[in-house]
Amino acid sequence: MNQVVDAQAEIARFLQQLKWIVLALVALWLVWLLAPILTPFVLGALLGWMGDPLVDRIERTGRSRNVAVALVFGLMTLLVILALVILVPMLERQVRTLVESLPAYREWFMRTAVPWLEARTGLELMVWLDPERLVQWVREHWQQAGGLATAVFGYISRSGFAMVAWVVNIVLLPILTYYFLRDWDLLVERVAAMIPRDHLDTVTRLARESNDVLGAFLRGQFVVMIALGAIYAIGLQLSGLKLGLLIGMVAGLISFIPYLGATTGIVLAVVAALVQAQGFDTKLLVLVGVVFTVGQLLESYVLTPRIVGDKIGLHPVAVIFAVMAGGQLFGFLGMLIALPAAAVINVLLRYAAERYRQSCLYIGEHNGPAIVVEPFAAPGAAAAQEPPARSQGPEA
Repeated sequence: MNQVVDAQAEIARFLQQLKWIVLALVALWLVWLLAPILTPFVLGALLGWMGDPLVDRIERTGRSRNVAVALVFGLMTLLVILALVILVPMLERQVRTLVESLPAYREWFMRTAVPWLEARTGLELMVWLDPERLVQWVREHWQQAGGLATAVFGYISRSGFAMVAWVVNIVLLPILTYYFLRDWDLLVERVAAMIPRDHLDTVTRLARESNDVLGAFLRGQFVVMIALGAIYAIGLQLSGLKLGLLIGMVAGLISFIPYLGATTGIVLAVVAALVQAQGFDTKLLVLVGVVFTVGQLLESYVLTPRIVGDKIGLHPVAVIFAVMAGGQLFGFLGMLIALPAAAVINVLLRYAAERYRQSCLYIGEHNGPAIVVEPFAAPGAAAAQEPPARSQGPEA
């Protein structure tokens, strides 16, 4: 009878777990379907979550929630406006310099890069870059070219709609951020009220650990990105690179992916230096290398340890995989939520490992005497360790 009851309880537990798995898969499917419209909501929620501690701190001084939210929202808006006022003119000058340098880049590509690649690979690349050859190829493959043109025009049309969607998202973002700031504590209370009471302590602990990890990583990583962008931009500009500000800011903004920011910045800076000097300028290339070396040393030994810390506990390979997997599954939204999701999953995996180390499977339970397996030893070693047999004969 007890065995039947235990079997029924085991089946019920399995069905309960299966139900939660199905609900998680349905939720992921809905996120995949709604990814194009979820981006401003996720960004607004992240900004509201990041600003909520400051709102709570202002509330503790005696001010109302609405006043605290207005102060924090005004501070966020002021920072964004200040960044635009400072960065937009600088970026405009850098983009104008880039456009003016495009003929020089084309000349360098055709006269230096392509011959170098041909000499190293043995491929005839210059033939395919000849305009007459391209026109002849289009004439020979006009049907495929027509299909390609149709695809290109379709992509341009979709890009136009995507641009409209981006404008709408930008307009919605401050509105959503304000409401998330105002109602964040209320949302947390409502979610907490839905948690089963017997799981409340565990969920509260995991939520607190996830909040600490995300706070340490997102707020810290944001500061590190800005600091690296400033270091790269100022250093490259002082080294004499005309596009130093643009390349430095791009390298800083994508530095949340380990090594990608520095690698991209080095490649872009080296190409820009070669085009600017129309050849190898040893001094400029050395200065570019010094800038990125100093930036990487500061990030590894000063910025990341002091600002981000090691709370997130994610290996760089895991970070790269999370960002790529999120982008593959959910597009830009997936890349946006990849690292927060990876941090939360890491917290859950640590909790699962802790439960496993406390389980009977890991500790082991038995009623009989423990079975001790002797370490394997070579026959010669065993013979050497065996005590010599006592002589049975008479002593001399």
